[in-house]
Amino acid sequence: MDLKNFIIDVPDFPSRGVVFRDITPILSNPEAFEFALNGIAGPFVGKDIDVVVAIESRGFILGAPLASRLGVGFVPIRKKGKLPRSVISEPLVKEYGEDVIEIHRDALKKGDRVLLVDDVLATGGTLASAVKVLQKAGAEIVGVALLVNLSYLPGKDKLVQLLPQGTLLYHLLEY
Repeated sequence: MDLKNFIIDVPDFPSRGVVFRDITPILSNPEAFEFALNGIAGPFVGKDIDVVVAIESRGFILGAPLASRLGVGFVPIRKKGKLPRSVISEPLVKEYGEDVIEIHRDALKKGDRVLLVDDVLATGGTLASAVKVLQKAGAEIVGVALLVNLSYLPGKDKLVQLLPQGTLLYHLLEY
């Protein structure tokens, strides 16, 4: 199945000059969604993962069912002010704005083996901040799982520089 046929390019969203890759057609098609989840999960089966951590908001849509498939728990990384208890925070700079992301301070134990999940890797700002927040939490990042890598943007190079050597960086689709 060619999942690229289910992705719609939306020019100038959320700001002028940005081409947004809309993955909602994959999510709304049960066969495409199942195909995507199986494809993303495959490389991580048997990798001794303790927990899947996913980034708000589309990362959640992929992360929770991946955690279920891998038989592990799920932990969200959210934007500032969305989590009700004590948090670990990290600034976030994206191509179209700034924010802060957070994880509950007690969500992970030191040394937890984590699979970090998001939908699209573009400039790498969101994932870089997520890696930093997980490092502050004392997690060991075993892998990063993505639906799409936008190879014409510098996100993958930025991410590789932050991840420990040997971390599996996997994407199902490449543009």
